[in-house]
Amino acid sequence: MVRPVRLADEPQGDETVEAVLADLDPHADPLTALALVQRHPSAFPLPGRGETAALWTSLASVAAVSLTAARAVEPHLDALSILAEARSAGHAVPDTTEAATWGVFAAEGPGVRLTATDDGADGALGARLDGTKPWCSLAGTLSHALVTAWDGETTRRLYAVPLGQDNGVTVQPAAWFARGLPTVMSGPVAFEHSRAAPVGPTGWYLERPGFAWGAMGVAAIWFGGAVGVARRLVGGGREPDQIAQMHLGAVDAALWAARATLADAAVRVDDGRATGPDGSALALRVRHVVARAAETVLERVGHATGPAPLALEDDHAGRVADLQLYLRQEHAERDEAALGRLLLDGDRTGPPW
Repeated sequence: MVRPVRLADEPQGDETVEAVLADLDPHADPLTALALVQRHPSAFPLPGRGETAALWTSLASVAAVSLTAARAVEPHLDALSILAEARSAGHAVPDTTEAATWGVFAAEGPGVRLTATDDGADGALGARLDGTKPWCSLAGTLSHALVTAWDGETTRRLYAVPLGQDNGVTVQPAAWFARGLPTVMSGPVAFEHSRAAPVGPTGWYLERPGFAWGAMGVAAIWFGGAVGVARRLVGGGREPDQIAQMHLGAVDAALWAARATLADAAVRVDDGRATGPDGSALALRVRHVVARAAETVLERVGHATGPAPLALEDDHAGRVADLQLYLRQEHAERDEAALGRLLLDGDRTGPPW
């Protein structure tokens, strides 16, 4: 039985997490992975309601077994969280079946633009979307998506869209050559007068507290993926020499820092200290710490084990390639600069240190 990846020494919904892990096929396709959420809803509570650590524990535990599964599950859960947050704020949301599978398409890219014509009430399929949206992961597999579109020259709004050609949605051929996450294809999608329901007012998607919470949920998956890679260092059957011990110690310290950071962040999310600029800064800090820890794990495990696992062990080689690609969702030095700018522009007298 695969162990859960805990954020604290105390069990955090271990029984529900263990049920998920027992039901998880490490080689499952994304749609099969999405069914885990429907079969084990209690293992994936909404963030910001007192059980954020349990949610991130589940995400990290799934990621340690299969980053493909975690990559499919995360945006679906994020969409459910966004819809719940909209309802709590008094905004109308569209009715969908429990069997709906969701993506969140919010990226922008050069040379393409998705525009919205709002001629309907919130929650009703009265708006229309036209144009192209880049980086739409699993668009050909999912039933619905939350999509950001330009409702003015300089403003964007969030919309819920049923996917499918019967709604003018066409998944364009993707040149997906990735060695990591090969079945989680992400490419452009064309919308032609597609029916959509506005979710929240203009700008709400980026301004809501849950935007930062979702960003940190992704970091929990990076942490779990790093744990999956790190587990290759133990139980190999050969007595580790001093160099192997050194790499193991460095990996443990990096993962400990990431774990402590996520555990602290989960408490802040649940007690209301992760909103507004504080939430934005926390998300940037958490993602930076976890991403650097994951990169340390990749480097140290590679140095400790040499080329053989990458060349001869399908599961390990896949884990490494998946994590390397997934980590690039963090914007590296640009996010560091964004954090520095946020600190300088804040109302505080200076950084918290």
